[in-house]
Amino acid sequence: MSTDTQNYVISPPPQPVLAVAGTDKVFPVRRLWCVGRNYVEHIKEMGQDVREPPFFFAKPADAIVPDGGTVPYPSLTKDMHHEVELVVALKSGGRNIPVARALDCIYGYGVGIDLTRRDLQIASRDIKRPWEIGKAFDHSAPCGALKPAAAIGHPAKGRIVLKVNGKVRQDGDLNQMIWNVPEVISKLSEMVELAPGDIIMTGTPSGVAAIVAGDKIECEVEGVGTLNVTIGPPL
Repeated sequence: MSTDTQNYVISPPPQPVLAVAGTDKVFPVRRLWCVGRNYVEHIKEMGQDVREPPFFFAKPADAIVPDGGTVPYPSLTKDMHHEVELVVALKSGGRNIPVARALDCIYGYGVGIDLTRRDLQIASRDIKRPWEIGKAFDHSAPCGALKPAAAIGHPAKGRIVLKVNGKVRQDGDLNQMIWNVPEVISKLSEMVELAPGDIIMTGTPSGVAAIVAGDKIECEVEGVGTLNVTIGPPL
């Protein structure tokens, strides 16, 4: 079927994109996946592996807010939390991707924030309903510019930090992930077919907390990049 814009009965929505650091190029975003509960603070006693299988949820691609942007405080909540995350952008995909081949699918990396209406998420969880109302709202996925893996490699360790109004709230290391990036890609590809343009937020370290209108958020992943956004008043 032709995709000539004259065939659409309404104007097609704009393509969500991420900037590519140091260039005027952009990365087209297809889908946005998030990994739940993927960091631990301490190694378990006796070295036992108690990992549970990773689980995933999605946000709409048009929830992305670029570096330097303003996030309107969302409706229906009095408890929005920040969750700083390493972002992975895919240049290829497939089904049942082996862990050993997963890094070949990656275009680059960035810094993101999984904003969460925590009160609504918990209420949904408690009655065993989906998380979308708490996770997949407008402007809920700030993301900084991508750096190509060809330039920075594939970070498996490095500080990941978030500050609110200059005060450190989250301070961890990528090596604290329970499921590393290749494992995350492999597991997700068992559930859905991944494709170029997909991005994955890979989980957050401890220290998540509430934010309010007027807060200024600064994030950094060592060797990857930074992200700065401001929380604005409700629309």
